[in-house]
Amino acid sequence: MTLFQLFLLILAGVIFYLFFRQLFSGEHPKRGVDFEAKLPDEQIGGINRPDKTFSRPEVEPTRLEQLVQMADDAVAKGDMLEASKALQSALVLEADNIDILQRHGYVMMQIDNLEDAKESYEKIISIDPNDDQAHASLANLLHRLGQEEDAIRHHQRSIALDPAYAPHHYNYANTLYDLERKEEALKAYTKAYELDASLEEAKKMINDLKG
Repeated sequence: MTLFQLFLLILAGVIFYLFFRQLFSGEHPKRGVDFEAKLPDEQIGGINRPDKTFSRPEVEPTRLEQLVQMADDAVAKGDMLEASKALQSALVLEADNIDILQRHGYVMMQIDNLEDAKESYEKIISIDPNDDQAHASLANLLHRLGQEEDAIRHHQRSIALDPAYAPHHYNYANTLYDLERKEEALKAYTKAYELDASLEEAKKMINDLKG
């Protein structure tokens, strides 16, 4: 064997060695193994197909969320009966949901179903005694029902819970005015206007009572 033939034999051996080492090393791409994205929007198409990306699936709203949205849309259109139906169905799903009870109380007030509205506000207070809005709403409702002592009590409770909220003082003043308790009403209107000078009706009532 010549020196040149020996060189070729050694070269062939080296090439075969490198080939089989790569084949059995596991470092080459394997067929049938999918690409796994590390991020939800990671591209898998590379430069040639940038349109091929992973995307997050849209989260479908729950049935409760759909009913609440239906009620809100109905209120926006002034269809209180349709809103009432949607909210009653929502309350079947979650009877103690305060947000839904607040909506239900408001809608019942709009259609003069005062007893059902009262029940909603009372239930809110039973769940959260410190809900000042529920006390204020119940006070206004009780005033319409002629239950004045209870109305005054809930007005005062709403003010005690959030004394910096001008509408609580204003609503209390309205009830006092209707009851001919003019001096107390003047103080409440004055306090409401001090807290929120945009309450033009409060300013008007102050001028009338001083007048």
